Amino acid sequence: MSRYTGPRLKVLRALGVDLPGLSRKSMQERAQPPGQHGAKKNAGRKSEFGLQLMEKQKLRYNYGLTERQLRRVVTDAKKDRGATGDKLVELLERRLDNLVFRAGFAPTIPAARQLVSHGKFQLNGKRVTIPSIRIRIGDSFGPSDEGKKIDLVRATLEAPALDRPEWIAYDPATQTARLSHLPDGDSAPFPLDLQRVVEYYATRM
Repeated sequence: MSRYTGPRLKVLRALGVDLPGLSRKSMQERAQPPGQHGAKKNAGRKSEFGLQLMEKQKLRYNYGLTERQLRRVVTDAKKDRGATGDKLVELLERRLDNLVFRAGFAPTIPAARQLVSHGKFQLNGKRVTIPSIRIRIGDSFGPSDEGKKIDLVRATLEAPALDRPEWIAYDPATQTARLSHLPDGDSAPFPLDLQRVVEYYATRM
């Protein structure tokens, strides 16, 4: 399954939650699900599978992963001795494209991914073009000299989409950020039932 490139607000309305990594827009003005009969879709109780699927889709769309990519992250999370759900969020939050977004350099994760892919960011002082790289504690990242001149980067630093989390240390003098410690299971910037995500993949992997 390929990465989603369609209407983002439609996804927010379908899942019933704002996903800041996907879009700066909010679904609150049109809270009902998309479609001609959207209002009626709220009627009735979703099955347990439907609830599990919805929680899984929140992760997939917010972090901009394909289903295959998300399954790989789940596999890695299961190898850890701790809670699978908490480890899953940690691994997703440690992706470079997400950290560029969470540090306030880009308005969304898709925008951050494009900036990284085009070589506009550095990791530990070296040019990097792989958005999926997992950042380790102590790693520093930030825009290159060329990246600092991009209007989008400048505008987002002045008005970031989210407050910068405490596990990201930012130096405004050099415009670099550093992962000070690992994010935990509550670090996702949207409501999430991790147990349902774990249960979804428990019978499918």
